[in-house]
Amino acid sequence: MTKGGSRRVLGAALLVAALTSTAACSGGSGTGSGAGSGGAPAPAAGQQAPAKTAAQLAAERAAAKKAALAKRRAARAAAAKKWGLKRTPLEAPAPPKTKPKITTRKGFETDGEGLPPVFTTVPTKEKIVFLTIDDGSEKDPDLIRMMADLDIPYSAFLSDYVVSDDYPYFAKMRKSQPRGVALHNHTLNHKYLPGLSYARQKREICGMQDVIEKKYGKRPELFRPPYGNYNEDTLRAAKSCGVKAVPLWASEAFPDHMEWREWDRDLHPGDIVLTHFRGEEEWKGSMPDMIRRVMNVITSKGYAVAKLEDYV
Repeated sequence: MTKGGSRRVLGAALLVAALTSTAACSGGSGTGSGAGSGGAPAPAAGQQAPAKTAAQLAAERAAAKKAALAKRRAARAAAAKKWGLKRTPLEAPAPPKTKPKITTRKGFETDGEGLPPVFTTVPTKEKIVFLTIDDGSEKDPDLIRMMADLDIPYSAFLSDYVVSDDYPYFAKMRKSQPRGVALHNHTLNHKYLPGLSYARQKREICGMQDVIEKKYGKRPELFRPPYGNYNEDTLRAAKSCGVKAVPLWASEAFPDHMEWREWDRDLHPGDIVLTHFRGEEEWKGSMPDMIRRVMNVITSKGYAVAKLEDYV
């Protein structure tokens, strides 16, 4: 080969190498390590990737929410099977942005004005009910585990004479669910309040307010009188120590049956369901037996359990 020919070959080789290097640096082929997702070029060294659009962020949030919901539903279905429920409990709708106005049920009034309302049902059109448990006598660890596994909200109305031997049990209960289990007032000693003077009623109610605040850090706003019995003095005393409302109940759950306040012996939107902390020594079954019974009834009638404090 002539000297001029060698120079031409060398020049061509250098040109090819330069073009190849330029293509690799620019990511023109879209297949090299410099190519971004979907063929988009990656940012140059030292530069940040472009910010995600609002639509992309919204899509990611929706996907994450959907995945979390599916995971929660699967966990609840597994828990229902584990604890022997006939059906998986239904999910309650999102709570209202504004709580409904609670008024005293007709026929439950006293002569006093401006007193905490007494009611058995929360005004709502949603097919939801509220589960409440009274006194605190039985301290079954399976109840806490079962309700946490099933992710069922409930509210406890405590009496000091039966909870004082194990305050930590109810502290554990209070923290057993992500949104907490609310602890409310059921008096110090579970006395028949209308038979007591105003001063003694105030001691029973306000004294329990003090106990719950001291032991659990929050003064409750809900109070349930023992046996559902009260008079005007009861409501005045309750109001004097911070009580805002007095929920009674529309039905009561036992391990082997339900009892009903209404003539049609049925659930209604917003009904409050009462049960008690009891064990096999006093009941025909355990607390998990009672939860199975009441949840099978609630679910079979197309209702979900909602959190009372979201509505009251």
